Parts: sequence; structure tokens; C-alpha cells
Amino acid sequence: MTDELGPRRTRHAVVVGGSLAGLLAARVLSEHAERVTVVERDRFPEQAEARPGVPQGRHLHVLIEGGQQALDELLPGFMSELAGLGAPKVGMPADMVQWQNGQWYARTEASVHFFAGPRDQLEWLVRKRVFADPRIERIEGTEAVGLVGDAERVRGVLLRERGAGASKEPYPLEADLVVDASGRSTRAADWLAGIGAEAPHEETLDTGLAYGTRIFRSPEPDPSVDALGYYIVPHPGQVYGGVILPLGDGRHVVTLSGLRGDEPPTDEALFEEYARRLPHPVIGDWIAKAEPLTPVYGFRKTANIRRRYDRPGRRPAGFLATGDALCSFNPIYGQGMAVAAMSAVALRKALADPRRTPTTRRVQRALLDASRQAWDISAGADKKMPGATGDAARSGALDRVTGWYLKRVQQRASGDPVVGTAFRKALTLTSPLTVLFAPPILRSALFGPVPETPAEPPMMRTEG
Repeated sequence: MTDELGPRRTRHAVVVGGSLAGLLAARVLSEHAERVTVVERDRFPEQAEARPGVPQGRHLHVLIEGGQQALDELLPGFMSELAGLGAPKVGMPADMVQWQNGQWYARTEASVHFFAGPRDQLEWLVRKRVFADPRIERIEGTEAVGLVGDAERVRGVLLRERGAGASKEPYPLEADLVVDASGRSTRAADWLAGIGAEAPHEETLDTGLAYGTRIFRSPEPDPSVDALGYYIVPHPGQVYGGVILPLGDGRHVVTLSGLRGDEPPTDEALFEEYARRLPHPVIGDWIAKAEPLTPVYGFRKTANIRRRYDRPGRRPAGFLATGDALCSFNPIYGQGMAVAAMSAVALRKALADPRRTPTTRRVQRALLDASRQAWDISAGADKKMPGATGDAARSGALDRVTGWYLKRVQQRASGDPVVGTAFRKALTLTSPLTVLFAPPILRSALFGPVPETPAEPPMMRTEG
């Protein structure tokens, strides 16, 4: 059987996992397959509510501009709908009090924006839009436990119902294409071994970063402060981080982070005390004035993991991986939702490319390429952190030279609007990393002085 994906070969596609990456993959596949089935371990809530299958769902999430553009391309009008639900829009650097590498950022005019708001709100809206398509079905309360087929081709997936009273006997669901969107805890290696195929090599980089999150009712308005949020960014010489962002409805999410062996406590009484370890008391002072609304939730699974399906190996046609099941990042960089959406756009382009036959390997490479810049940013920063482990933690001579240059870029990004704009465009995945090597940025980084920045937290925007 030919290894070709697309309308002539894919009658039924199955997507394992109903989170953002899986839902958007299903949206794209509905343009090519006669029928698409999303298989989800949980029962989908009717409203915008947290669910167990999104273990990071209670924590900080942002939708950066690369993801915004991709979502509007996949689901036209999506961002207007999200804004209509009250998701706060935050401009950088205008709306944030930010400290990084020993400098406060000047709060000049915003050059990029991100949406802050509950993850479950965004996912609920995507789910509503995707399942409005009659070609997309869902099987809830059911987990994938294996693949049907052999090392040459996948022909379906083995499913098992979950919950009290459910049958524990696996049953097959035939498919021409199976997409693994089951997240960073994917069992695809076992599934592939079960049909005589090889699992992909996993690249890993783990700083041991952990964080704790709590939701607060915002303090009373202060006329001397017009910031929407606060961000203290950790770096190798200062490993504690803290973020405060609006959720809407007068609520803010507060996340504190630290490294292995010195993790933020989930003890409510110690949460504010831990915030006092940050290099400035601005976040601790904010917490002291706010009203806590939830317990402190901890999260520890923050390793960068990339599964190299693009490399040679005995793997079957008709099986793809996307989202965190393909490439998962340290969540502190806020890239996950954007990459899930950008991967779906890459899937659409690869399947519709009139110049190339959409084989499994070719489409899988396109999906990996969609995550490459985010990986380079996340892994590039994390390998400099003390105690980083994993085979992707090694640095070579080129890494050292690049790191020296990018440190100079960051020093100027805090006060130089031209450098800052380029830096933010790269971080939000709307410009390639090569933008940081454009002539104006090179001149500033190599020969320009480090611009003067605020000596204290800039609680009001910079005029002009």
C-alpha cells in the first residue's frame, strides 16, 4: 500500500488526544478525510472548566502572536471571539513591569501582544468550533492502549474504556491515519514496539525547574500603577522567577518558579515567603495586598523533550505525532499553545502541497519544523541554567559564541526599541531567529552602548 496521506488515501483519521494540538489537527484533517475521530481519556466539560487530562491547566498560560495568527488562520475570527469572552490582551513592553538580567525594561510602546486568560476558556472555544463540524466525531472516556497494524503500516488504534463499570477489554478502531496528540506523557514508544516498529530517539533537557501557581483577587486599584502584570525572569545567576498576569473578572494568576531542590512550596502560608526570594519585593508586595482564591498548585514536569521521528528508523506509514507528543517545552517560555496551532498550520500546508506527495515521513518533518524555533529558544536558554541535565544540555563552541552575542542583544532589548522589537518578535514566533542578526541589531549588539534603563520598577508607562 502506498505511503500517501491526503483525500485519496485517508478515509478515516483518528486523533488520540482532545487537547489543543489534537483538536486543531482534527480540524485540518477534516479537510482531507471523510471522517475524523478524536479519542479523549476525559469527558469533555460542557463549559470552560479544568479537566484532569490537562495537568498544567491550572497554571499560567499565554497565547503569543505566532499562535494567534495560526488560530485565526485555522478558525477564522477566533481571536475576536476569544477577546469577546474577556481574555485580557497584554502589550509588551508597555503593560508589564519586567526585570531581566539585572535590568528593568523601559515600558515603551507595545510591539507585540499576548492574550492571558484561563487555558480552559481557550480550549473550550476551540472545542466548540471544531466539533461544530459534522465530519469530526469524538469518543470520550476512552484511552488508546496500542496500535493496529505492523511495522510497515498502521491500520487503526486499540482503545479501552475508562471509568467505573467500563469494559476493560481493548477493542480496535480502524483508521487510515492515526495522529498521536496525547501530550508529553505519550505512550507511543510502547505502541510502536507492540507492532514491531522502533520508537524515535528522545532528546531531553531538564533544568529541574518547578513552579507553584495560585489565583488571587486583585488588590484595590492604585492610581500610581498602570501595569497589567509583573515578570521577573530567571537566569543562570538568579534562578528564581515570578509572574503576575490578569485572567479577567478581577482575578490574577501568580506563578513562582525555582530549580531542583529549591522548588516553590505548595503550602499556602509559605507561598508569599518564597516570593521574597526574588531580587525585588514588587511581586511579594502585590501578593501581600491580594486576596487568595485557590490553593497553591505545583507542577514539576518541565523538561524539554523532542522525539526525532524525522530520523531513520523502522516506523510505520500512517502514524504521525504532533503537539507535546512530538516536542514539549519548558512551559515557562509560554510557547506550547502557539506551537500546537502552528503545527496544525504546518500539517495543512504539507497535506495540501501540490508540489510534493504528502508521505508520512514528509508530513512528520513538516510538523517537527513547525516546533524548531520554539525548541531552539527554550533549549538554548535552559542549557545555560545550573544543573541542567540530558543529552541536549551539552554546549559546543558555536553555542558559546551565539550565547555571547544573544546576551548582548538582551542587554540592549530592555532599553533600545529597535532591538527590543526584534527580540520580542523572535520570542513570540512571528519572526525567525535570523531577525536578531539583521544589520541594525548587529550594529547595536556589537558596537552600541547598553542603553540606560529604569533604576526601579517602572510602575507607570513611559511617555512618548
